[in-house]
Amino acid sequence: MQRPPVILSHADILAPGACAALTRAALTPARPALHGHDFHELAWVQNGRVRHHLSEGREDLVEGDVIFAGPGHLHGLQGRGADALLVSVTLHPALIADLGARHPALAGRLFWADAPAPLRLRRDSRQMAELNRAALRLERGRRDALGAEAFLLPLLCALAEETAPLPAEAPDWLARACAASRAPDVFHDGASGFARVAGKAHPHVSRSMRRFLDMSPSDWINAQRMDYAARRLTGSADSLSEIAAECGVPNLSHFHKLFRQAHGETPQRFRRARQRDVVQPG
Repeated sequence: MQRPPVILSHADILAPGACAALTRAALTPARPALHGHDFHELAWVQNGRVRHHLSEGREDLVEGDVIFAGPGHLHGLQGRGADALLVSVTLHPALIADLGARHPALAGRLFWADAPAPLRLRRDSRQMAELNRAALRLERGRRDALGAEAFLLPLLCALAEETAPLPAEAPDWLARACAASRAPDVFHDGASGFARVAGKAHPHVSRSMRRFLDMSPSDWINAQRMDYAARRLTGSADSLSEIAAECGVPNLSHFHKLFRQAHGETPQRFRRARQRDVVQPG
Protein backbone atom coordinates (compact mmCIF):
# COMPACT_ATOMS: atom_id res chain seq x y z
CA MET A 1 0.00 0.00 0.00
CA GLN A 2 1.44 3.36 -1.06
CA ARG A 3 2.00 5.78 1.77
CA PRO A 4 0.49 9.27 1.50
CA PRO A 5 3.01 12.00 0.67
CA VAL A 6 4.70 13.87 3.50
CA ILE A 7 3.44 17.46 3.82
CA LEU A 8 6.07 19.79 5.25
CA SER A 9 5.03 22.75 7.41
CA HIS A 10 6.66 26.17 7.49
CA ALA A 11 6.17 26.18 11.27
CA ASP A 12 8.70 23.33 11.54
CA ILE A 13 11.27 25.00 9.26
CA LEU A 14 11.17 28.73 9.87
CA ALA A 15 12.47 30.20 13.11
CA PRO A 16 10.07 32.42 15.07
CA GLY A 17 9.70 35.73 13.25
CA ALA A 18 11.49 34.44 10.15
CA CYS A 19 9.94 34.60 6.68
CA ALA A 20 12.67 32.72 4.80
CA ALA A 21 15.12 29.88 5.31
CA LEU A 22 17.83 28.75 2.91
CA THR A 23 19.02 25.16 2.53
CA ARG A 24 21.84 23.74 0.40
CA ALA A 25 21.33 20.03 -0.24
CA ALA A 26 23.53 17.43 -1.92
CA LEU A 27 21.00 15.15 -3.61
CA THR A 28 21.42 11.38 -3.60
CA PRO A 29 20.56 9.17 -6.58
CA ALA A 30 17.90 7.31 -4.59
CA ARG A 31 14.43 7.70 -6.09
CA PRO A 32 12.52 10.07 -3.79
CA ALA A 33 8.96 9.86 -2.52
CA LEU A 34 6.81 12.82 -3.52
CA HIS A 35 6.27 15.46 -0.86
CA GLY A 36 4.25 18.63 -0.52
CA HIS A 37 4.36 21.70 1.73
CA ASP A 38 2.17 24.47 3.07
CA PHE A 39 4.74 27.12 2.07
CA HIS A 40 6.26 28.43 -1.16
CA GLU A 41 9.62 27.15 -2.31
CA LEU A 42 12.13 28.74 -4.66
CA ALA A 43 14.82 26.27 -5.71
CA TRP A 44 17.57 26.07 -8.28
CA VAL A 45 20.29 23.68 -9.39
CA GLN A 46 23.66 24.88 -8.12
CA ASN A 47 25.66 22.05 -9.64
CA GLY A 48 25.18 18.89 -11.65
CA ARG A 49 21.91 17.40 -12.88
CA VAL A 50 18.67 16.80 -10.99
CA ARG A 51 15.62 14.75 -11.85
CA HIS A 52 12.43 16.48 -10.78
CA HIS A 53 9.61 13.99 -10.11
CA LEU A 54 6.07 15.36 -10.34
CA SER A 55 2.56 14.00 -9.77
CA GLU A 56 2.42 13.35 -13.48
CA GLY A 57 5.73 12.73 -15.19
CA ARG A 58 9.20 14.05 -14.54
CA GLU A 59 11.72 16.54 -15.92
CA ASP A 60 15.49 16.86 -15.84
CA LEU A 61 16.96 20.03 -14.38
CA VAL A 62 20.46 21.41 -14.96
CA GLU A 63 22.41 24.43 -13.73
CA GLY A 64 20.37 27.54 -14.48
CA ASP A 65 16.97 25.92 -13.96
CA VAL A 66 14.83 27.59 -11.28
CA ILE A 67 11.56 26.21 -9.94
CA PHE A 68 8.69 27.93 -8.14
CA ALA A 69 6.72 25.44 -6.06
CA GLY A 70 3.71 26.27 -3.92
CA PRO A 71 1.18 24.71 -1.56
CA GLY A 72 -0.66 21.91 -3.31
CA HIS A 73 2.29 20.93 -5.51
CA LEU A 74 3.71 17.44 -5.01
CA HIS A 75 7.24 16.80 -6.17
CA GLY A 76 10.50 15.00 -5.41
CA LEU A 77 14.12 15.72 -6.23
CA GLN A 78 16.74 13.15 -7.20
CA GLY A 79 20.43 13.57 -7.96
CA ARG A 80 21.62 12.37 -11.36
CA GLY A 81 25.29 11.56 -11.27
CA ALA A 82 27.84 12.92 -8.84
CA ASP A 83 27.81 16.28 -7.08
CA ALA A 84 24.16 17.20 -7.63
CA LEU A 85 23.59 20.26 -5.46
CA LEU A 86 20.31 22.12 -5.01
CA VAL A 87 19.63 25.41 -3.24
CA SER A 88 16.14 25.72 -1.74
CA VAL A 89 14.53 28.76 -0.11
CA THR A 90 11.48 28.22 2.10
CA LEU A 91 9.16 31.25 2.00
CA HIS A 92 6.40 31.95 4.49
CA PRO A 93 2.96 31.76 2.84
CA ALA A 94 1.91 35.06 4.46
CA LEU A 95 4.92 36.79 2.86
CA ILE A 96 3.92 35.60 -0.62
CA ALA A 97 0.27 36.52 -0.05
CA ASP A 98 1.27 40.01 1.09
CA LEU A 99 3.59 40.57 -1.88
CA GLY A 100 0.85 39.51 -4.29
CA ALA A 101 -1.64 41.88 -2.64
CA ARG A 102 0.76 44.82 -2.81
CA HIS A 103 2.01 44.22 -6.35
CA PRO A 104 -0.76 43.62 -8.91
CA ALA A 105 1.87 43.10 -11.64
CA LEU A 106 2.60 39.71 -10.07
CA ALA A 107 -0.97 38.43 -10.50
CA GLY A 108 -1.07 35.16 -12.40
CA ARG A 109 2.72 34.84 -12.50
CA LEU A 110 5.38 32.82 -10.71
CA PHE A 111 4.17 31.97 -7.17
CA TRP A 112 0.81 33.53 -8.01
CA ALA A 113 0.13 31.41 -11.11
CA ASP A 114 -2.69 28.90 -10.91
CA ALA A 115 -0.49 26.05 -12.09
CA PRO A 116 -0.98 22.32 -11.39
CA ALA A 117 2.77 21.76 -11.03
CA PRO A 118 5.83 23.81 -10.04
CA LEU A 119 6.82 26.43 -12.58
CA ARG A 120 10.23 26.02 -14.20
CA LEU A 121 12.23 28.94 -15.60
CA ARG A 122 15.68 29.25 -17.10
CA ARG A 123 18.36 31.79 -16.07
CA ASP A 124 21.64 32.44 -17.86
CA SER A 125 25.06 32.44 -16.16
CA ARG A 126 24.96 36.16 -15.35
CA GLN A 127 21.46 35.92 -13.87
CA MET A 128 22.44 32.86 -11.84
CA ALA A 129 25.45 34.71 -10.46
CA GLU A 130 23.13 37.51 -9.32
CA LEU A 131 20.75 34.99 -7.73
CA ASN A 132 23.58 33.23 -5.90
CA ARG A 133 24.91 36.54 -4.56
CA ALA A 134 21.42 37.41 -3.31
CA ALA A 135 21.17 33.96 -1.70
CA LEU A 136 24.47 34.50 0.08
CA ARG A 137 23.21 37.80 1.48
CA LEU A 138 20.04 36.10 2.68
CA GLU A 139 22.04 33.26 4.19
CA ARG A 140 24.27 35.65 6.13
CA GLY A 141 21.71 38.34 6.89
CA ARG A 142 18.27 38.86 8.30
CA ARG A 143 15.48 36.35 7.60
CA ASP A 144 12.51 38.52 8.54
CA ALA A 145 10.06 40.03 6.03
CA LEU A 146 12.48 42.85 5.18
CA GLY A 147 15.35 40.46 4.46
CA ALA A 148 13.12 38.06 2.54
CA GLU A 149 11.73 40.86 0.37
CA ALA A 150 15.22 42.24 -0.26
CA PHE A 151 16.12 38.80 -1.61
CA LEU A 152 12.95 38.20 -3.61
CA LEU A 153 11.95 41.53 -5.14
CA PRO A 154 14.90 42.02 -7.55
CA LEU A 155 14.31 38.53 -8.95
CA LEU A 156 10.54 38.96 -9.19
CA CYS A 157 10.89 42.37 -10.83
CA ALA A 158 13.35 41.01 -13.41
CA LEU A 159 11.16 38.02 -14.21
CA ALA A 160 8.00 40.12 -14.49
CA GLU A 161 9.84 42.48 -16.84
CA GLU A 162 11.08 39.60 -18.96
CA THR A 163 7.82 37.75 -19.24
CA ALA A 164 6.52 37.88 -22.81
CA PRO A 165 2.81 37.36 -23.59
CA LEU A 166 3.50 33.94 -25.09
CA PRO A 167 1.18 30.91 -25.07
CA ALA A 168 2.31 27.84 -23.17
CA GLU A 169 3.17 25.94 -26.35
CA ALA A 170 5.67 28.57 -27.53
CA PRO A 171 9.27 27.30 -27.65
CA ASP A 172 11.70 28.24 -24.89
CA TRP A 173 14.11 29.88 -27.34
CA LEU A 174 11.41 32.38 -28.35
CA ALA A 175 10.69 33.34 -24.74
CA ARG A 176 14.40 33.81 -24.09
CA ALA A 177 14.81 35.92 -27.23
CA CYS A 178 11.85 38.13 -26.32
CA ALA A 179 13.36 38.72 -22.88
CA ALA A 180 16.85 39.39 -24.25
CA SER A 181 15.56 41.78 -26.90
CA ARG A 182 14.59 44.32 -24.25
CA ALA A 183 18.30 45.20 -23.92
CA PRO A 184 19.55 48.19 -25.96
CA ASP A 185 22.46 46.25 -27.43
CA VAL A 186 19.92 43.86 -28.97
CA PHE A 187 17.08 46.10 -30.14
CA HIS A 188 19.58 48.62 -31.53
CA ASP A 189 20.29 46.07 -34.28
CA GLY A 190 16.62 45.59 -35.14
CA ALA A 191 15.20 42.30 -36.34
CA SER A 192 18.70 40.95 -37.02
CA GLY A 193 19.52 41.50 -33.34
CA PHE A 194 16.44 39.49 -32.39
CA ALA A 195 17.42 36.64 -34.71
CA ARG A 196 20.94 36.71 -33.26
CA VAL A 197 19.83 36.21 -29.67
CA ALA A 198 17.25 33.65 -30.81
CA GLY A 199 19.99 31.62 -32.43
CA LYS A 200 17.65 30.73 -35.30
CA ALA A 201 17.43 31.58 -38.99
CA HIS A 202 15.51 34.79 -39.67
CA PRO A 203 12.69 33.09 -41.68
CA HIS A 204 12.10 30.61 -38.85
CA VAL A 205 12.06 33.43 -36.28
CA SER A 206 9.56 35.38 -38.40
CA ARG A 207 7.24 32.40 -38.79
CA SER A 208 7.35 31.68 -35.05
CA MET A 209 6.67 35.30 -34.15
CA ARG A 210 3.66 35.36 -36.48
CA ARG A 211 2.36 32.10 -35.05
CA PHE A 212 2.74 32.84 -31.35
CA LEU A 213 2.58 36.66 -31.12
CA ASP A 214 0.86 37.66 -34.38
CA MET A 215 3.58 40.17 -35.12
CA SER A 216 6.87 40.38 -36.97
CA PRO A 217 10.28 40.55 -35.26
CA SER A 218 10.47 44.20 -36.39
CA ASP A 219 7.12 44.95 -34.73
CA TRP A 220 8.34 43.43 -31.45
CA ILE A 221 11.70 45.19 -31.61
CA ASN A 222 10.10 48.56 -32.34
CA ALA A 223 7.84 48.13 -29.31
CA GLN A 224 10.92 47.58 -27.12
CA ARG A 225 12.63 50.58 -28.70
CA MET A 226 9.71 52.91 -28.03
CA ASP A 227 9.29 51.67 -24.45
CA TYR A 228 12.97 52.44 -23.87
CA ALA A 229 12.63 55.82 -25.62
CA ALA A 230 9.75 56.79 -23.33
CA ARG A 231 11.84 56.06 -20.23
CA ARG A 232 14.79 58.02 -21.61
CA LEU A 233 12.63 61.01 -22.54
CA THR A 234 11.32 61.38 -19.00
CA GLY A 235 14.52 60.41 -17.22
CA SER A 236 17.14 62.45 -19.05
CA ALA A 237 17.80 65.74 -20.80
CA ASP A 238 19.37 64.05 -23.82
CA SER A 239 18.25 65.24 -27.22
CA LEU A 240 15.78 63.36 -29.39
CA SER A 241 18.52 62.60 -31.89
CA GLU A 242 20.69 61.03 -29.16
CA ILE A 243 17.81 58.89 -27.87
CA ALA A 244 16.77 57.88 -31.37
CA ALA A 245 20.34 56.82 -32.16
CA GLU A 246 20.47 54.73 -28.96
CA CYS A 247 17.29 53.00 -30.10
CA GLY A 248 18.80 52.18 -33.48
CA VAL A 249 16.46 54.57 -35.33
CA PRO A 250 18.69 57.49 -36.38
CA ASN A 251 16.11 58.76 -38.89
CA LEU A 252 14.18 61.26 -36.75
CA SER A 253 11.14 61.26 -39.02
CA HIS A 254 10.84 57.50 -38.67
CA PHE A 255 11.51 57.75 -34.91
CA HIS A 256 8.66 60.28 -34.55
CA LYS A 257 6.33 58.01 -36.51
CA LEU A 258 7.14 54.93 -34.41
CA PHE A 259 6.85 56.86 -31.14
CA ARG A 260 3.51 58.36 -32.06
CA GLN A 261 2.17 54.95 -33.06
CA ALA A 262 3.29 53.49 -29.72
CA HIS A 263 2.35 56.33 -27.33
CA GLY A 264 -0.26 58.39 -29.17
CA GLU A 265 1.67 61.66 -29.11
CA THR A 266 4.93 63.15 -30.30
CA PRO A 267 8.14 62.65 -28.30
CA GLN A 268 8.29 66.37 -27.46
CA ARG A 269 4.74 66.47 -26.12
CA PHE A 270 5.31 63.23 -24.21
CA ARG A 271 8.43 64.70 -22.57
CA ARG A 272 6.83 68.05 -21.69
CA ALA A 273 3.83 66.38 -20.09
CA ARG A 274 5.82 64.00 -17.91
CA GLN A 275 9.29 65.30 -17.20
CA ARG A 276 9.69 67.21 -13.98
CA ASP A 277 12.84 68.68 -12.47
CA VAL A 278 13.00 66.97 -9.08
CA VAL A 279 16.61 67.97 -8.39
CA GLN A 280 16.40 71.75 -8.80
CA PRO A 281 12.71 72.55 -9.18
CA GLY A 282 12.12 76.14 -10.16
